[in-house]
Amino acid sequence: MNTTSTDHTSRTDDPHTTGHLYDGIEEFDNPLPGWWKWIFVASIAFCPPYWLYYHGGTPGRSVQDDYSLALAENTRLQFEEIGELQPTEQTIVKYMHDDSWRRVGRIVFQTNCVSCHGREGEGKVGPNLTDEFYKNVNNLEDIAHVINNGAAAGAMPQWSNRLHPNEVVLVAAYVASLRGEDLQGPRGPEGKTIPAWPEPTASEEESPDNES
Repeated sequence: MNTTSTDHTSRTDDPHTTGHLYDGIEEFDNPLPGWWKWIFVASIAFCPPYWLYYHGGTPGRSVQDDYSLALAENTRLQFEEIGELQPTEQTIVKYMHDDSWRRVGRIVFQTNCVSCHGREGEGKVGPNLTDEFYKNVNNLEDIAHVINNGAAAGAMPQWSNRLHPNEVVLVAAYVASLRGEDLQGPRGPEGKTIPAWPEPTASEEESPDNES
């Protein structure tokens, strides 16, 4: 009995195929459409600027910052719970020790203050807020006063016309809470040392009272 051997792998000269043939099955040469390849190239080229813009460390651009801003906006809707806060020493002390509301103050700070004072308060154009030296502050109320009215002939702008009164108190509480962290910034100590902040009373540590 005659037997024949079949070459399962051979080549074809058809210009529309890759030249491969296996058991009579030809592999056609179908290149990807040009539009698909350009979309792929464009998506690769888009990645570096996207990464630099959203993940390059610029404040306010990350997903976390977007979430924080949305959280702060939602929290402002809850201001009815605490009424309109007055920028007194007692009130600022209360909110210095209330984590949830101090977090709102942190968001207000990161939204409006980092360009001058640094993301963590370490100082940039403006003074370091984490050391023991103060230029325009002698007590807690002065922090809110400076935020409201500005200082240094406008170098520190007035924020009373841009922030809700509660935001002023809460960001003042957050700024006060930075004292003693002693983060290193580009500016050296400025101003003078002042007495320590007062401690909260037992009732203030439990829960901030509603004020109007």
